[in-house]
Order: sequence, then structure tokens, then C-alpha cells
Amino acid sequence: MTNSTKQWYASWFDTPYYHILYKDRDYAEAQVFMDNLTNYLNIPEGGKILDLACGKGRHSIYLNTLGFDVTGIDLSEQSIKHARQFANDTLRFAVHDMTKPYPETFDAVFNLFTSFGYFEDDSCNLKTIVSIKEELNAYGFGVIDFMNANYVIEHLVAEDIKTVDGIDFHQKRSVKDGYIVKDITFEIDGEHHEFQERVKALTLEDFTALFEKADVHLLDIFGDYKLGKYHPQTSERLIMIFK
Repeated sequence: MTNSTKQWYASWFDTPYYHILYKDRDYAEAQVFMDNLTNYLNIPEGGKILDLACGKGRHSIYLNTLGFDVTGIDLSEQSIKHARQFANDTLRFAVHDMTKPYPETFDAVFNLFTSFGYFEDDSCNLKTIVSIKEELNAYGFGVIDFMNANYVIEHLVAEDIKTVDGIDFHQKRSVKDGYIVKDITFEIDGEHHEFQERVKALTLEDFTALFEKADVHLLDIFGDYKLGKYHPQTSERLIMIFK
């Protein structure tokens, strides 16, 4: 079975296999990042945060435990269905396309863990940033946490096999037409599955150009989840604060 769609993320993210493959992600590190980020931005207690492309809501849930009023949005209906079981008066989830403004304003809009650059149409990247701008209140900050494409390409592992829950995920990585591409194949009960992840290898210069077009101002840049200095070749992350 070849699983393909014009929007690869619309199919892959909605499968249980995506969540199986990435179940070992370091959420403790992610929580430290949330602590550092909310402290740095000085978001008021009870402040409103929009978690853009929230997936199953793990980070929205954690931000809510810190005392923030959180809305998590994602294109994946299955992910939002899962997340909604954790909803409360100050934590809600909705299916929404992040290229379109959400009809509220927030103290902060977070786009975390390389949840950007998926689109085939480059104009959608600009639309997303314009939407973030519209979602910020007068004192709000936008945050995009992206991979450092320079570092990722330099350290790209061409091929490996990752076994999770008895499934052998064969992963092949390459750089094609300005995208970092991962082809994922595996078999379950004799049935063959194929998926592909494609993320645009956007650099700081690319984001700077997008910010200028969107008329937003880049305020700070960090290179890791401890909010350390960004180095173009050695930092693993590209974390940008803007408004």
C-alpha cells in the first residue's frame, strides 16, 4: 500500500504509525523549553497561548499546567480528537488550518518543534506568519521553533532502521529541491506502507525575508532549548521570537 496525498502531512500525521515512530521523543527536554520560553517572554499568569500545529496536545497540556489559558489547533482531526479528552475551562482544542488566522488574539503564539515549512506552495509559509501576526494582541509575541537546516543537512543520516513496538521503520533521508526528505517504509501483517516527510530547508535568511514581507519584527534568535546563542553551523535549533 502506497499512502500518498498532495499534502503528505494530512495523511501521515493522522495515522497511528506516526505517533508510534516518534513515541520516544524527549518530552522532558520539551518541558524545560516551555519553562524557559514562558519565563523569557514573561507571559502573565493566566495569559493566553495559541499552540499552532499542536498534534495530540502534549505541549498544550503542559503549558496549561503552568497556569496558562491554552488553545491548541491542528489540521489532523485524529490528533485533535485525542487531545480533546484533556480539555478543560482553560484548555481547548480545534481543527484549524494554520495558514488562516484563528479568530482570537493571544499573549503568545507558539509554533514548536519544526511544525512549519511543510507546504508545497511557498506562499503558505508567508500566510502562516501573517496569520500569527493577526493572532497576537498588542503585547503578544510569536515564536517559531524550527530545525537549523544547515546543521541538519551537515549531519544527515542517509539511511537507518528504527524498531518501535515490533515495527521496523526503514528511513531514508535526502535533500531534494530545497526540501529535507525522509522516506519511511514498513510492513504490518504482510501489508506494505510507504510515507514521506518533506520539510523546506528554510534558513534564517529565508525566515528574515518572510518576516519582512509579513511586516513583523524579529526580536531574538536562540539555538537550543536552553535559549543559548544561535550559531549558523553548530546550533541544532533555530528559535525565533518576533512580533
